[in-house]
Order: sequence, then C-alpha cells, then structure tokens
Amino acid sequence: MKSILITLASLLLPHLSGVTAATATPAKPNVVLIFIDDMGYGDIGPFGSVKNRTPNLDRMAKEGMKLTSFYAAPVCSVSRAQVMTGCYGQRVSIPGVFSPGSQHGINASEHTVAELMKAQGYATKAIGKWHLGDQPEFLPTRHGFDEYFGLPYSNDMMKKARVNGQLVVPLVRGEKVIELLTGDDQDRLTERYTDEAVKFITENRDRPFFLYVPHTAVHVPIHPGEKFRDRSKNGRYGDWVEEVDWSVGRVLDTLRELKLAENTLVMFSSDNGPWLVKGRDGGTAGPLRGGKGTTWEGGVREPTLAWWPGKIAPGGVCDAVAGNIDFLPTFVKLAGGTVPADKKIDGKDITPLLLGQTKESPHEARYYYSGYKLQAVRVGPWKLAIAPQNDGLGKEETPVPASPDKPRLYNLDMEIGEQTDIAAEHPDVVARLKPLAVKMAAELGDGKPGPEVRAAGFVENAVTLYPVDEGPKKAAAKKNANTPGASLENLRLGDILSGAQAPQVAHRPITITCEAETTSRDGVLVAHGGVAIGYTLYLKEGHVVFAVHNANRDIVRITSPEAISGKVTIQARLAADGAMTLVLDGKTVASGKADGTLTREPMESFCVGHDDAKTVDTYDGKTLFKGSIRNIRISTTESQPRQ
Repeated sequence: MKSILITLASLLLPHLSGVTAATATPAKPNVVLIFIDDMGYGDIGPFGSVKNRTPNLDRMAKEGMKLTSFYAAPVCSVSRAQVMTGCYGQRVSIPGVFSPGSQHGINASEHTVAELMKAQGYATKAIGKWHLGDQPEFLPTRHGFDEYFGLPYSNDMMKKARVNGQLVVPLVRGEKVIELLTGDDQDRLTERYTDEAVKFITENRDRPFFLYVPHTAVHVPIHPGEKFRDRSKNGRYGDWVEEVDWSVGRVLDTLRELKLAENTLVMFSSDNGPWLVKGRDGGTAGPLRGGKGTTWEGGVREPTLAWWPGKIAPGGVCDAVAGNIDFLPTFVKLAGGTVPADKKIDGKDITPLLLGQTKESPHEARYYYSGYKLQAVRVGPWKLAIAPQNDGLGKEETPVPASPDKPRLYNLDMEIGEQTDIAAEHPDVVARLKPLAVKMAAELGDGKPGPEVRAAGFVENAVTLYPVDEGPKKAAAKKNANTPGASLENLRLGDILSGAQAPQVAHRPITITCEAETTSRDGVLVAHGGVAIGYTLYLKEGHVVFAVHNANRDIVRITSPEAISGKVTIQARLAADGAMTLVLDGKTVASGKADGTLTREPMESFCVGHDDAKTVDTYDGKTLFKGSIRNIRISTTESQPRQ
C-alpha cells in the first residue's frame, strides 16, 4: 500500500508543481543601488584600475554587466536629484550644490523613486550622503524612505558646533541628529553604513525592498577605516576605494547567503567624476578627459555595473548611452508600477539593455548641462560641444572655447579622450546635432532657467541641523541676511556669513553697496564664493574691481578707470540679464556684461575685508583689508526660489 501511494505521488507531483508555477505570482525583485561619491571612471578594476584592488567589483562585473556609457552630472546634488526624480537636475531647479542650512531642496511635489517603490509595497531605506537639502522638509523620510541613516550633505561641509567648538558634520537617523562627527569620527562611516545595509536586507528578506546606499566615500576629506588604512598601493584614496569594494562584497555576500541574489538587481555607480585638483586624494578618470565639475566625459561618465544572477548575462558590456536619470523608470517598471504622467521626466526604462534584449539606447540624445548652461549634446558616438568647457572643479586653466556658431565635434568611439575636434570634417553631423541642442536649451534653459523648469523646494526660515558657533557679529547679521535688500550694516572687517546666513543670490540680480576708506592700494572689500562661482569687490593698485564668476565660465571684471583715495561710496550691480555696473560716489564709472545671474548659491562664505577659502578672483584673500568698510548692503530681487 505504501509503495502504491509513493508511486501515485511521484506521478502527480510534476503536474501539481507545474500548476503551482503557472499560477503563482512572480516575486517582485529587490533593488539595491550603491552610489559612490566622486569616484572616477578609472578607479576600479573593471574599468582599468591597476592601482586599486577591487576583487568584489571585479567579480560583480564578471557575473553581471559593465555599462560603459553611463552618465551622471558634473556635481553631486544635481546627480542625486536625477537619481531621485528621473529628471535632469535642471528640470527640478537643482543645477548646483546645496550648502548646510540652505533654504532650498528637493520639492515635495516631485515623485521620487522611493515614493513610487513604496507604493508598490517595497520597504525603503537610504543609507549615506543625501545632499538634496538638510531642512526636515527635504530629508529622505519626507520623500519616500521608511528609514534614513547618514550624513545629509558632503563630509567636508563641517561647521563649528556651539556645543563643543569643534568642526563637525551631523550624523542623522530618521530626522534626528544622533551624533556630531569630527574628522576622525568619519573613519568608521563606511563600516557603519555597511552594517546598516546588511541589517536592512536581513530584516526585510521576506518582502520586496529598495535599498539606496549613497556612500560618503570617496569624497575629500579621505577617511578609510582602520582595517584598510595603509593597505593599498594608491595612498589613502586607494585605501578607501578598497574599503568600498569590501562593502560591496558584504552586500552581495548577504544576498547570496539569504538566497536573495537571483531576485535582486544591484546597481553600482558614481555621482560625478574625480576631483582632480585634490591630487592623490582625487582619483582618476582613466582614459577620459576632465573631472568633477566639467561636462567633459571625465566629469560625467561613470563606472557603472549591473548584477542580477539569472537575469543579467555574466560578462556583458553595454556601451549604449544611459544614465542615472534612468534609474527611476527602470526600477519602478521592475516593481510592477508606472511612472505618473503628471510631470515630465527625462529618464527611460533601460531593462531591455540590462537583460540583453537590445543594444540600442532608448534616448534620442544625451545632454550635458553645467548649471543652467547647456554645453554639449551626444547622439551615438558623436558629441557636439557648443559652450566653453573647463577641465575640472577648481582648475584655473582657460576653458576650451566653443559656441553654437563655432562648435567642437568629437567621435567618442574613435577617440574617447576628446582631443581632436573634427567639426570641419563632418558638417552633416554638426547640422544634425545642433537642432537637438537648440530644442533642449529652449526647454530647460541656456544660461538661465527655461520655461519647463519646475521650482525647487523652499523653506523661509532655514537653520542648520545643529547649533553652530557663528560669532556675535555673524549672529547679529543673521536675521536679515536672506531677505531681498538685506542690511548687513553690523558686519565689520573679518566677519563671515556661511550657508543660509549668507545672502541668497542664485538667479537674482545683485546690488552691493558699501562705504570704504583706505590708504592701501590692494585688498578685498567683500567676497562671496570661490573658484567655481561667486562675486567680489576688491581694490587692485587703487582701482575698484567688480568681478563675477559663473559656473564653468570665464570671470567677468569691470574696473574703475581711476584709482580711489580717501572715503568713497561704492555700488556694484549685476542685473538679471547679466549687465554689470560700477558706481563710485553716485557716478557710473564702468560697465560690462556677464552671462546672466549666478546659476546657484556659492558654496563658500560671504566675507568682509578678506576671502577666507578659495578666492573668487586672483588676489590675496588672506590679508585683512587695511582701512574701514561700513554700511554694507546686499540687495536682491527674487523671481522664484531656486537652488
């Protein structure tokens, strides 16, 4: 009797199991996105690094796919906005970098990838650097993430804490600051992020999850963990790259151990290119030209891997144009959802590329923006540069010229390093790409926001996440600093305003007024910004100079024809169209033309009588102005809050 039952069971089992397989609903795939900060195209083994040992990433590439034409943005906040919204950062009014205490951040009306995944029943968590605004309204838990653990912005944005007088960054859990980290405290960040990731995966093994891990590494200052310090052949930068590789290995091993690997898509990428001016702390773009802060390939083309055992064929290489704007529509489609149609996005579903079903990019073109300036467009192997490009954030070389009338053309398949302009040899290609650039510039802007740009989030009374030591004079000025027509009369020589306390000048006309008296022939009157973007008033050999530096463009200066002496009232104006005017004692003495208003808030401080960091122009910013500066006033007119 027992043998008969076994025989019947053996006959029926295949049919019963077939019915189960046919009728069961396929499990929704888990999604893990590992996003590195400032990692260059040539910093990991799969993309040619021989200095940094990355065995886990090597294995990930061998078992999955390399995406060799995968794009981000020149700087971090823009790139992160693209990940979250599926839009070019410019479309959502995030063209630059947010400072601590900024009034601006990601708008609550945008549909984020986390919100859309959560709507499909996914557990969601963000671990690491957020950098889309640090006010509560802008933090991850307000934008679709169930949990958050990490730094709300870059690890170099340290402020002096009032509680202990030390330079720190805030470590946040949820919406609460749980620790203030000094530089040395950052040594354990990668380890702590990794522990959090493993814990989240383990706790949610029985339900679909979306895990976003935007690492603080490898942004300066460099802080590898103790176990990795002095182990690489590439200094402390290599140490941190190798710790990142270890972290990726732990995540993949956890998925394997929990038998989740075949139901989990893992993506690895970076937010922008390497910060080249940091030397050995800045990484390498490998064969690509340029680095962070540029629209050369080295600034925006990222080392990207995709891993999904059983779904993505091992050892694959995809050179079709794609980018981090594609994460949102791809992940949402895999989760069984649809992207709401009420807001236009720029990303496309790249599932067919990942699964090897096509080799063709879903994009008509790839657009290269710096701030609101469209600098280049790519179609297939062809890249057309239509605006000047510099070689990296902080580099002082003269940008390589280009314009819509005199563009540069590169064939990236023939020469990935963008050294040879072949526009003259291919007028047909130039003629084909130029209308695409004109169309996008008309949509998102070309120097200033276009008609299809949506507003960023805005908070009227922004404050830093922890009390900072501003000094008595800075505190006295703080109340009025952010309002149009703000009076900064209480500021004196040597004072500094930073973050939200500095005048908010992005996309606004600026009028600077002050009274100065000196017998010196050189010195800074006021300065706000640095080598990337900013404005300044200073004396050079007795002449008053008003200089404006917009992102990735040449500094524009106007200078008084005569040297000043004694007491003088100075007014410098930057109009909405970029017109610059210098007025001394009520008389216009110089005029000029910049390329519009500043495209984002300067990251550096507003300084009186000096320039405390990387200087806006070429002068001695460290020596305090000799004389007096009084009745300082910054007047702005705001059309719409934008970052």
